[in-house]
Amino acid sequence: MFVASEHYLSNTRIESQPPQMDRLAQVPAQTEPWRDPEWQRLWLAVESQKWRSLALIPAGDGATIDFSLIVAVTLSRTGMVHLGRPVQVADATQVPLAQLSRFLSEVQHFTNEGERLLVALPPLGSSPVTASIAQSVDAAVLCVLFEQMSTSQAKRTVKLVGQSRFLGSAIFHQDQIRHAERAK
Repeated sequence: MFVASEHYLSNTRIESQPPQMDRLAQVPAQTEPWRDPEWQRLWLAVESQKWRSLALIPAGDGATIDFSLIVAVTLSRTGMVHLGRPVQVADATQVPLAQLSRFLSEVQHFTNEGERLLVALPPLGSSPVTASIAQSVDAAVLCVLFEQMSTSQAKRTVKLVGQSRFLGSAIFHQDQIRHAERAK
C-alpha cells in the first residue's frame, strides 16, 4: 500500500514556539503539483508495478465528480516528467452504458500500442459501469479523499471490483486536490 499525503516534518531549527502546523503542510504556491515530492512518490510507487492501463477509483462519495480526473492528470504529468514521454489519460467519469464497449475497445487499442493509460473513474455509486471498467483494465488504485470518504464505501468498492485488482490506495488531502486542479 502507498499513501500520498502531506508530511508535517521540517528541517528547520526547533524553536521554543513551534511553527503553525498548517504553514509546514502547505506546498509552495509556485510548485507545480507534478514536481511535488508527494506526487512523485505516488507515481514511482505505481510505475514500479506491472500495468499498461490503471484505473483510479474514488473510494466513495465525498469528492467532486472530477476528483479522479484531477488525480489522473497530475499523475500523468508526473509520469511524463519521469519518463520523458506521454502517459495518456482516459476520462471515464461520465461514460454511459451505451458507450461502455466502445470505451473499452479504445482502452484496449491504446494499451496494445504500448501506451500507458490512466483511467479516471467515478465512484461506484455514481455509475453502473465503474466496476466493469475497473475489472477490464490491468490494475487499480483506490483514491481516498481524507476525511471525506467513508470506510464502508471504500470496503464496498474494493469488494465489488475485487481486492486482487488493486495495487494499493492513495490518500489525498483536499488542499492537494485544489492545488492540482488549479494547475491543470
